Amino acid sequence: MASISESFKNNPIPRNHIVPLDFNNVLKLPDSHTWSLSADYPSIDPLDHEAVPIIDLTHPHALTLARKASENWGMFQVINHGIPIHLLQELELQTRTLFDLPANQKLQVVRSPDGITGYGQARIANFFNKQMWYEGFTIMGSPVQQASQLWPHDHAKFCGAMEDFQKEIKQLTERIIALMFKSLGLTQEDVKWLRPKSGYKHPQGVLQLNSYPMCPNPNQAMGLAPHTDSSLLTLLYQSNISGLQVFGDDDIGWVPVHPLPHALVVNVGDLMHIISNGRFKNALHRAVVNQTHHRLSIAYFYGPPTDIMISPLVDFDHPPLYRQVTWKDYLDAKATHFNEALDFIKRKHT
Repeated sequence: MASISESFKNNPIPRNHIVPLDFNNVLKLPDSHTWSLSADYPSIDPLDHEAVPIIDLTHPHALTLARKASENWGMFQVINHGIPIHLLQELELQTRTLFDLPANQKLQVVRSPDGITGYGQARIANFFNKQMWYEGFTIMGSPVQQASQLWPHDHAKFCGAMEDFQKEIKQLTERIIALMFKSLGLTQEDVKWLRPKSGYKHPQGVLQLNSYPMCPNPNQAMGLAPHTDSSLLTLLYQSNISGLQVFGDDDIGWVPVHPLPHALVVNVGDLMHIISNGRFKNALHRAVVNQTHHRLSIAYFYGPPTDIMISPLVDFDHPPLYRQVTWKDYLDAKATHFNEALDFIKRKHT
C-alpha cells in the first residue's frame, strides 16, 4: 500500500519547489509575493451576520449541532474538547520557538520537492503564480530526525510536545468523526476502518505547523490562498491572532473565524464531503496576514488508510454524486487538478 508521502512522490507538483523568504529581512513586499486583492480585501466582518458555530462537545445536542454546522458551513469551533490547556500552550510555545530560528537554520531541514515532512512553503503554493506570506513545518509521527538537526542537544521538549499533541488530537478527531458519521446514519460496521483490528492498516494523520510572519503590506499579500482540504477532517488550533477566513456564500463572502481561547476549529475535508454525498460542505478557506503580529496555527489532517475505498452515502432519493475513490487516488487527483479534483471524480448521470 502506498503511503501519503509516496502518493505525493508519484505525482509531482506542477511548478518548481518553492522555499520561503527570510521574512525577518524583508522590508518591502516583493513582486513575487504581491497579489491583486483589491476586489475582495479586506474580508467581510459584519457584526450582524451569522458566525461560524461554536459547539460544546459536552452538550447533549452536540451531534445535531455538528451536523447542522457541517451542512451550512463545513466548519465549526469546539470547546470542552478534552485536550489539556497546558499541552496547547506548550504546543504553541514550541511552534513559535521553531519559527523564531534564523532562516539559514530552518533551511537545514527544508522539505525536498518530493517529500512531505520538514520546513517549506505550503504545497498549494505550486498552483499559484504568486507566492504566499507563509512558512510551514510538516510532521508525521516523531519529528526527532529533523528536530535533532535544528537542536542537536536540546530537542526533547519540541519532540515531546509534538508527539503528545498528536496522540491527543488523533483521539479527539476520531471522536468527532464518529459523531458526524452517526449523524449521517452510518454504523461502526460501515466505517470499521476507523478503528481497525490489530494487523490492519490504520488511518493516517499529518501535523502541520503554520507561520504567518508580520507583513509590510498585508493588503496585497496572501497568507494561504483559498482551498479546501483533501482530508476527511482537519482540526486546527489558532494562536490568539485572527487570520483564518471561511467562504460563506456569494452574499456573505469571506467570514473571519476569530480565535477563542483554547478552542479548536473543525474543518470538513473533501473526503467527508464525498462520504456525505455532498451533504456536508467542504469548507473553502484561506488565511490573511497583518502588519503587527506574527500569527501561528497548528493543523492536524486526518484521513483513512490510503487504500480504503471511500463511497458516497446514497439512498433512493439521492443518487451518488461521486464515484468510489481511495484517498491515494484522490490525492493523485488533487495533486493534478487542485480545487477541481471533486469535479474530476463526479459521476456522470444520464
